[in-house]
Amino acid sequence: MLTAFGPQIWLSDGPVLTAALGFRYPTRMAVIRLGGGDLVVWSPVALTDALRAALAGLGPVGHVIAPNSLHDTFLAGWAAAFPQAVLHPAPGIARAHPDLTFADTLGDRAPPAWAQEMDQVVLRSAITDEVVFFHRPSSTVLLTDFIQQFPAGWHRGWRGLIARLDRMTEARPTMPRKFRLALRDRDAAKQAARHILSWPAQRVVMAHGTPVTAEAQEVLRRAFGWLTD
Repeated sequence: MLTAFGPQIWLSDGPVLTAALGFRYPTRMAVIRLGGGDLVVWSPVALTDALRAALAGLGPVGHVIAPNSLHDTFLAGWAAAFPQAVLHPAPGIARAHPDLTFADTLGDRAPPAWAQEMDQVVLRSAITDEVVFFHRPSSTVLLTDFIQQFPAGWHRGWRGLIARLDRMTEARPTMPRKFRLALRDRDAAKQAARHILSWPAQRVVMAHGTPVTAEAQEVLRRAFGWLTD
């Protein structure tokens, strides 16, 4: 199922995945239709027949983005289903999938395919390097893990305690503590944060939290402002 989120952007939630130590994570992807008609699939979820039919109604899948190395679970399935699509990897992903053919590793400069409609910047950490995107037509910032907000009770027992200490369950979306501590180059992270905060955001999509449709810039300032102060 695809749900319209703004001009030329749709969202689809996928299955809940169990990660290390039994932590459960929801999955979410975005689909962006470029001016030429091609679709960009960001952080692909499990491909179902219903989702494939919905995509066919929007246009051809031209690009598939794996925005960090924690969100590549379903990449091979999409590559098989859409062999004409160009696969765009965040840093580190190509090495993990030697069986797939990728375009150049994504960096701080958008490739020509979407440079007129999307901006991007890389946040680098010891956990994963994530490429953060800004879709200009819908004024939407897209992140997977560097902003999170799990609902109360999602994690239980000792996992719930860890989630709270990690700031995964704050009252408002924010950057988990582990990602703050894992930033590899504080000066580079500060520059990336300033770039993100310069975007005229009206919406924020994250993989692990309810999409933001109000006070988006305040949410981003809360998540990244500590880096730039």
